[in-house]
Amino acid sequence: MTETATTPTVRSPAAPPVLGPLGLFTVLLAASLPLVDFFIVNVALPTIGTDLHAGEAVLELVVAGYGLAYAVLLVLGGRLGDLFGRRRLFLGGMAAFGVTSLACGLAPSAWSLVAARVAQGAASAATLPQVLATIQSATSGTRRAKAMGLYGATAGLSMVAGQILGGVLVAADIAGTGWRAVFLVNVPVVIVGLILAARAVPETRSQHPEPVDGPGTVLLAVSLLALLAPLTEGRAAGWPLWTWVSLAAFPGVAAAFYAVERRADRQGRTPLVPPSLFALESLRRGLVMIVPFSIGFSGFMFVIAVALQRGAGLGSVAAGLALAPMAVVFFFVSLAGPRLVARFGTRVVTAGALIQGIGVGLMALAAWRSWPDLGFAGLLPGAALAGAGQALQLPIIFRVVLSEVQPARAGVGSGVMMTTQQSALALGVAALGTLFLSLIPGLGMRDALVTTLLVQLAGVALTGLLSLRLPRTIG
Repeated sequence: MTETATTPTVRSPAAPPVLGPLGLFTVLLAASLPLVDFFIVNVALPTIGTDLHAGEAVLELVVAGYGLAYAVLLVLGGRLGDLFGRRRLFLGGMAAFGVTSLACGLAPSAWSLVAARVAQGAASAATLPQVLATIQSATSGTRRAKAMGLYGATAGLSMVAGQILGGVLVAADIAGTGWRAVFLVNVPVVIVGLILAARAVPETRSQHPEPVDGPGTVLLAVSLLALLAPLTEGRAAGWPLWTWVSLAAFPGVAAAFYAVERRADRQGRTPLVPPSLFALESLRRGLVMIVPFSIGFSGFMFVIAVALQRGAGLGSVAAGLALAPMAVVFFFVSLAGPRLVARFGTRVVTAGALIQGIGVGLMALAAWRSWPDLGFAGLLPGAALAGAGQALQLPIIFRVVLSEVQPARAGVGSGVMMTTQQSALALGVAALGTLFLSLIPGLGMRDALVTTLLVQLAGVALTGLLSLRLPRTIG
């Protein structure tokens, strides 16, 4: 182990690892895939259900199975990268993602698709933490600020582009593949990414790696499953007894996880999620902001896909392209984020929340006035403003969270951040999706959509208020 730790490709005072432009492009390409695949199936679910004769509960599992495996294993993926080398885990996770994407695309039945999606989520959890950890360990100063800004831009753009791409691929029906193309498209991208990564991504790892925290890993997995499984599957399954038992068990399991981690931390061992990590003010306050932001983001993406297809009668392409202004504006505004932060500090995040709130309000107004003739033109002003506001929040929040995390803890820090985001994304689909679908029978599609958008608007306001507590500058 000592010889490995002093090789030039890992951490050496004489030749520290450097992430060059090609390496940064490669890790950002890899970072886009898990996020794209969380949203890409939203507009493909009706076609999958028809082709595989799957009911609503099973279709929910196609989405939830991926999200649960992804969220549960992210912190473990970060720890394994610290221990065995982030480049090694990155390559292995990317390869596994390609294989599981192929399995999804070739799935002969609904349940085999669910199993492949769970495996795909696990592969994503091995890959994504290595991206942020590599950026933290192999960049510094303005290069790190720029790389983190590009990561945030990639993350936000991927979440919107996934839904757009899903609609285009389903409608294109490439070589008769139909919905299967939304998974098969990953395979050539992964092959290119592996070739580039082998050449351009440096190896990094913690200088003092710790063994995997077995009890902490199990308790974190059980905690997240106890919370997320009933919330994501409860409505479709009719809220059976197990969902309530699971939710009731969550506080006790979460408390046991915290107690185990705190004891390990006090005994000088390195737990899976060190409680001492939360002593970092920037990390603690940034994580709190990620929760309402991500809940609103994912909930909106799910609800608007359902509303535009089932209510407004748009096809998968039109439903996806209705959000194109959000994606385009997000990308270009996010590129200006580092310069704005350098000049105005984290108050840029507060301004972003205000702009996003105006955008969400305009979309709610468009739905109220134009329904059911709601599409690209009606959503354009609100979607563009919402995209601009999100771009001034998400990349900067990511930078804030990791700004004080030491390179030795880059894997666990990025794993904790991505677990928080992924859990909140799953909660958003469950909470806002359940609210929207529950309101439809009583209020109708239009009023259910407007009400759900107003609830999201309240979440945007909460994000803006929380942003006032962020450190004014980013280290």
